[in-house]
Amino acid sequence: MNWQSVSFDWNQARAFLATVEEGSLSAASRALGLTQPTLGRQVAALEEQLDVVLFERVGRSLVLTQSGIELSEHVRAMCEAANRVSLTASGQSQIIEGRVRITASDVMSAHILPPVIRKIRETAPLLEIDVVAANDIRDLQLREADIAIRHIRPEQPDLIARLVSEATASFYASKKYLDQHGRPGSLKELYDHDFIGFGDNDRMIERLNPFGLSLTPDNFRLGSESGVVAWELAKQGLGIIVMSDEVAAATPNIERVMPDMEPFAFPVWLTAHRELHTSRRIRLVFDLLAEFLTKSMGNRSSHPSYTP
Repeated sequence: MNWQSVSFDWNQARAFLATVEEGSLSAASRALGLTQPTLGRQVAALEEQLDVVLFERVGRSLVLTQSGIELSEHVRAMCEAANRVSLTASGQSQIIEGRVRITASDVMSAHILPPVIRKIRETAPLLEIDVVAANDIRDLQLREADIAIRHIRPEQPDLIARLVSEATASFYASKKYLDQHGRPGSLKELYDHDFIGFGDNDRMIERLNPFGLSLTPDNFRLGSESGVVAWELAKQGLGIIVMSDEVAAATPNIERVMPDMEPFAFPVWLTAHRELHTSRRIRLVFDLLAEFLTKSMGNRSSHPSYTP
């Protein structure tokens, strides 16, 4: 490692990250217990030292520049690592206790989260982890959950939201279904196939058709409110379904339909109440989830954007 290149002040980086997460200098100064002028000087000093502009002022708001966006990702990773090092070194991760409720879709809860739940249990064995598998949006402000994994960014000002990845999804069907009904080679050929919906079929059609499709309710004669159930129906050969590429890759006897078609991209937001800054148990779980989802679900891409 080139130690001479590691020269910036951690306090300045922390002031910058707090401003990003809190949304303003005043809120960040309160979170860090500093005066607003002191925090502002630290952010300005970081900009001067790195010779970049991190924020632009638009009206009364601060907006991250592209340089600020890129730097925030690195500083956030440093903060998460420092937090885990501190907890591990002091043995505190082993004594953190209490309940943390994580809400995510039923598909993510069943097929994606179990490995990181194992890691959380190994890191903090006294924690009680409650996974709330729900496809509706639980209200963090009402404490229906402590941490939410969502595909849309929440707008409530009391919530902290972080875009941890942009995952992809594609059309899939079982080998059995495709052997019986044929493998479509064009968008037009898709119209003769059965689709399996989950959630609101009208909304799914509304989301899919702008990508060059002309699906109708006649294509969706089978479905479920549960994504897990819908996926099981697809595995049994009952139709084509839109599914996360990560989930499909781990499922035997499933084929991607029209593999040359660009996959759909969907954002993965990790959200928590601002209590995150004062609760060690929520902070620990949030950081581990962020690290896991960033690595496991891919990076931001330029694929067509689809909101499930």
